[in-house]
Amino acid sequence: MPKLRLKAISARLATWMPAGSFLRNVSILTGGTAFAQGLLILALPVLTRLYTPMDFSLLAVYVAILGIVTVVSCLRYNIAIPIPEEDADGMALLFVSIGAAFIVSLLCALIVTVAPEAIAALIGQPDFQPYLWMVPVGVFIASVYNALQYWASRKKRFGLVTRTRVTRAVGGVGTQLGVGAAAPSPFGLVFGHMIYGGLGIFGLTRSLLKEDRQFLGKATLGRLAGQVKEQRRFPIYSVPEALFNTAGIQLPVIFIAAIAAGPEAGFLMLAMRVMGLPMGLVGASVAQVFLAEAPSRLRDGTIGTFTRTTMYALFKAGAPPLIAVGVLSPLAFPLLFGPEWERAGWLVAWMTPWFVLQFVSSPVSMILHVTGRQNLAMMLQGAGLVLRLSMVLLAAKLVEDNISEIYAISGAIFYMAYIAVVLFVSREK
Repeated sequence: MPKLRLKAISARLATWMPAGSFLRNVSILTGGTAFAQGLLILALPVLTRLYTPMDFSLLAVYVAILGIVTVVSCLRYNIAIPIPEEDADGMALLFVSIGAAFIVSLLCALIVTVAPEAIAALIGQPDFQPYLWMVPVGVFIASVYNALQYWASRKKRFGLVTRTRVTRAVGGVGTQLGVGAAAPSPFGLVFGHMIYGGLGIFGLTRSLLKEDRQFLGKATLGRLAGQVKEQRRFPIYSVPEALFNTAGIQLPVIFIAAIAAGPEAGFLMLAMRVMGLPMGLVGASVAQVFLAEAPSRLRDGTIGTFTRTTMYALFKAGAPPLIAVGVLSPLAFPLLFGPEWERAGWLVAWMTPWFVLQFVSSPVSMILHVTGRQNLAMMLQGAGLVLRLSMVLLAAKLVEDNISEIYAISGAIFYMAYIAVVLFVSREK
């Protein structure tokens, strides 16, 4: 009887989520990501007791710098990997992405080697100088992982991507916990995050060499040059767009770390990490599968309906838990993370509208790239950067004690506009 029941359940699941379907692929990615995010949730109360809010402030600066550079280090050719019909062209774009990341990482290494004191002074964090060497290393290994991940998505190897996410979480969090238990200092947090960025490269590379070796020889210099030219809209429009997007999120964090007294950036870091968990759990998985599915949906004329249906499903899945976290966080944070983290709980409440709107819009934002609207995406993100920085800098002059709250409001305004643009594009024929 139990075996018959299992077979019946399996048959029913296969009917609901047939192999290769959008929902099935999302569920595969989400399953492993749930483990990774669950591990992070369990580790956070320990990390906040091993490390101080000031330690988290330095981690916030590292994450901000790494995010700004990594998002453009491949010149955005990485997100073009799933788009060509020919696998050989996708492989050529993978090579281009890794080559660009290598050059950008070398430039970062040169800068932090020549002028470490000037950089630390520029970002207003002299205590960050000993950790500057991790920036170029972190940029390169995170960029390579991202490029390989897009290749795996192109080949619909979502189970493999899921396993690498588990590996990253275990390695990164394990490093932070181990170093923190032995000798707590900002080094443990920053080094653990650097390790997290690159773990998974070996599994993705091994799969590529085993399953796709036949495409390596086809990635000739001529094909590379052809794809660089054919996908040139990505570096022209998508690099500024991605830079504006990430800078709009991360530059205010750097400014807040430099302007606000005490560990304000540490509180902001914890609040953003907690609110970002649903995005990392579901949103990132939906985004990856959406990009893999979108080119074929564009070709058969259903991308608009596909986009709107995905947004509605995201709202139903994400809004209730995010709102619940926002309501409970002011009371829960002192209990979970320690009394000194109460400020972070209140920031979570302020960030709730921002992250609900981001959860709905970000995974489907790739419709602007798939439909050739990179210029529109660039202008939208540029406006978002101006909006956020203006509000943060104005708050620094007028209401410095509430600078993080103003930053949260700017995020909500931006993603409200983003949803309007995505809906507009999705309804065009």
